[in-house]
Order: sequence, then C-alpha cells, then structure tokens
Amino acid sequence: MEMPISFKEFSKDPVKGLLFLVVLAVGYLYIDNKMNYISQIDKCSINVEQLTKKVDLLDERLKKSDSTLARAAAKLELLDQIKGLK
Repeated sequence: MEMPISFKEFSKDPVKGLLFLVVLAVGYLYIDNKMNYISQIDKCSINVEQLTKKVDLLDERLKKSDSTLARAAAKLELLDQIKGLK
C-alpha cells in the first residue's frame, strides 16, 4: 500500500503531511465517537423497556392496593355504623 505522501514530499513541506495525519485522526475520532453514541443509545433503549415493564407492574399493584384499601374502609365504616346502632 502506497502512502499518499512520500517522505521526500513530507520533508519538503511537513505542514501538508501533518495536516493529512490530523485529518485522518479527526476522521477516526469522529467515527469512533459516533459508534460509541450508537451503543449508548442501544443500552438506554433496553433500560427504558425494562423500566417501562416495571412501571406497568407497579401501576397494576397500586390499583389493586387502592381497591383493597377502599374495600377495607367500606367494611370499617359499616362496622362503625353497626356499633352505633347497638
């Protein structure tokens, strides 16, 4: 594989060679950063799905708890009314 810039050209004008290397490094860092963000987004999507399932389960349990509490409160009120009649 031939290099796009030879050593002779680099020694004559090192700024061009360094700029070429800088462009390669920036390109690599850009691609690496983009791939990192994609993997983070995938991980966050999995976490969001898991947390959504947990929220749905807790919401269902809360509804059951509320209905049980309402039933118990109604029974207690009925018992208080029966005590008052005696």
